[in-house]
Amino acid sequence: MLKRSLPRNVYAAAVEVGGPAALGTISLIALLFVWLGSEVGEGETRRFDSRILLALRQPGDLAQPVGPHWLQSAMLDLTALGGGTVLALVTLMAIGSLLALRKRAEALFIAVAVGGGGALSALLKMGYARPRPELVAHLVEVTSSSFPSGHAMNSAITYLTLGVLLARAVPDRLLKIYVLWVGVLLTLIVGISRVYLGVHWPTDVLAGWAIGSAWAGACWIVAEALRSRYAGGAFSA
Repeated sequence: MLKRSLPRNVYAAAVEVGGPAALGTISLIALLFVWLGSEVGEGETRRFDSRILLALRQPGDLAQPVGPHWLQSAMLDLTALGGGTVLALVTLMAIGSLLALRKRAEALFIAVAVGGGGALSALLKMGYARPRPELVAHLVEVTSSSFPSGHAMNSAITYLTLGVLLARAVPDRLLKIYVLWVGVLLTLIVGISRVYLGVHWPTDVLAGWAIGSAWAGACWIVAEALRSRYAGGAFSA
C-alpha cells in the first residue's frame, strides 16, 4: 500500500531510512488494527470486552468504578490529556516553537501527521460506527461512535510524534529514552482512562493504540525519506 502511494524513488528512500524491519513492524501493527476491526464486526470480542468493563465496576453497582474516589477524579483529569482541546494546544505550541526556531520542515511534519491522523480517526469512526458500551454507566459525556478510540489514537499520534522529535533533538542517550517513554506512558494512560470511565470497549482502545502508532511511524518514515531524498539529509537534531 505504501509502495503504491509513493514514487518509486521515495519508497526506496523510505526503506533505506526506516529499514525493512521498521516498515514490517508498522505493517504488522496496521494488520492488528484490521484484525481487531474484523473481530469487532463479527461480535467475537464482546465477551472479552464485557469482562474487563465489569471488572472495573463495583459488584452490584455498575455506576461505581472500583478503587477510591480520588482515582475516579484522577482518571477524569488524565483522560483530558487525550481530548481534542489539549492535543490541539500541545500541537500548536510545538509547531509555534519549531517555527520560532525556523524549523519549518519539522513544523509541517507535525501539522500533517497530527492533522491527518485526526481526519483518519474521524473517518474510521464513521466507517465502523460501533455503538458505545451500554454495559456500564458512562462517567463522562460522549457523542461519537466507539471504534477506534479517538482519544487513544490521537494521543498515540501526537505524543509519540513529539516524543520522537524531541528525542532526536537531545544529545544524551538516557534523556532520549526518557522522552520516548514519556510519550508512550501518556498514550497508555489516556487509553486506560477511557476504559475505566466506561466510554470505550477495551478493543476500541487497543485498536486506537495500534492504528495511531502505525500512522505516526509511517508518517515519520515517509517524512525522513522525503527529506533525505530531496533535501540531502534527515530531520535535524
